Amino acid sequence: MVNRRVALAAALGLSLSTSFATIVLAQAPAGKVTVVTSFSKDVTDPIKKAFEKAVPGVTLEVQNRNTNAGVKYVEETKANNQVDLFWASAPDAFEVLKGKKLLTPYKPKATGIPEKIGSYPINDPQGFYVGFAASGYGIMWNDRYAKANKLPEPKDWQDLAKLAFYDHVSIASPARSGTTHLTVETILQGEGWEKGWRTIKEMSGNFRSITERSFGVPEAVNSGQVGVGIVIDFFAFSAQASGFPVKFVYPTVTTVVPANVGIIANPPNKAAAEAFVEFLLSPAGQEVLLDPGIRRLPVNPAVYAKAGADYPNPFTDPRFQKMIGFDVDKSEARTAVVDTLFDQLISFQLDALKGVTKSLHEVDATLAKKPNAQAKAAADEARNLIAAMPVTEAQAASAELRGAFTGGKEKGARQAELESQWANAARENYAKAKTKAEEALKLTR
Repeated sequence: MVNRRVALAAALGLSLSTSFATIVLAQAPAGKVTVVTSFSKDVTDPIKKAFEKAVPGVTLEVQNRNTNAGVKYVEETKANNQVDLFWASAPDAFEVLKGKKLLTPYKPKATGIPEKIGSYPINDPQGFYVGFAASGYGIMWNDRYAKANKLPEPKDWQDLAKLAFYDHVSIASPARSGTTHLTVETILQGEGWEKGWRTIKEMSGNFRSITERSFGVPEAVNSGQVGVGIVIDFFAFSAQASGFPVKFVYPTVTTVVPANVGIIANPPNKAAAEAFVEFLLSPAGQEVLLDPGIRRLPVNPAVYAKAGADYPNPFTDPRFQKMIGFDVDKSEARTAVVDTLFDQLISFQLDALKGVTKSLHEVDATLAKKPNAQAKAAADEARNLIAAMPVTEAQAASAELRGAFTGGKEKGARQAELESQWANAARENYAKAKTKAEEALKLTR
């Protein structure tokens, strides 16, 4: 692996002086350029090193915050902005910043990048942010752990709801991870609101943990602390390149969307910010994404010629053409509602949800040996109670609910009221579901 890194570094070093030097910038950049990003040091450090080598005289300062916290920080500091760039995976976060007039448009000079990746536009039509890499969402698992615990290889989201995966799955909270929010939203858009939440809740009943940050999930899978993780693809690809015994699959219902970079409104160092965007989109910057520690999908198709034969290529792999068309406007309109629903119905109710799920697994195992129509009917009632949602899809995107999550004293009280209502509804439904599951168990004896 070390030799691969050395060879790649040498190749990158050679290309930095050629492919990036051809880009003509409006003004010679110098000084410090500051970026707020949700990316880990595994991603930012190699890019920082390559950028500073390609653009002598400019230093990249990286401020790491999760996506939601980063958006909030940019908004709170706009009166005295000290940040030049926002750099993250979640396109709806950029839509929020764009809607609040916190980004400034910029048209890159880099060439060779198509309009779409899969079915998704790579760049914002108005130029407020641009895609520099792409990612899909799916399931990662530790092969050694899976074999030791006799876990089958998952292929779809519904597989994670099966008895075999009970207490073996981990996910990050979508309220604290922009990529997890996109995963949840992808399921909701791909399966529909009601069915999507049913799938998510049925999977959640098997969760071992819900982490605070995206990084916690792949780290736990890599180390074998947990068997399966719901992750963005590059976490698995980089782990594989580093020698961890992990595998990854894109479920049937998933999507590929660009990771983006945007220049903040009134940036302290606009010339350096533009230089960073140009570098990310240049062949040299795109090649850095092939680093074994990063392993993201470049948006320049030509760069894949320098990748290995096993490297996923969304421009030629038919799997990516079949992925759903992600609606970023729909996602942005209901982000806070979806994330809050997940926490109130799942994160904060995980023990109760796992308890009733375990009982239902016992019912299923017994019914497989000895069918019982009454027991099955009771189990179905339990599952319907678990799946029940306190709000409809239309309500989730309504002005009334969106307004409750936009801050302010009065609206804050409304948000607290809604959170309490949703949590109470979940507790009551899970308790009733537990009773029905226990009733089903009795009927099978």
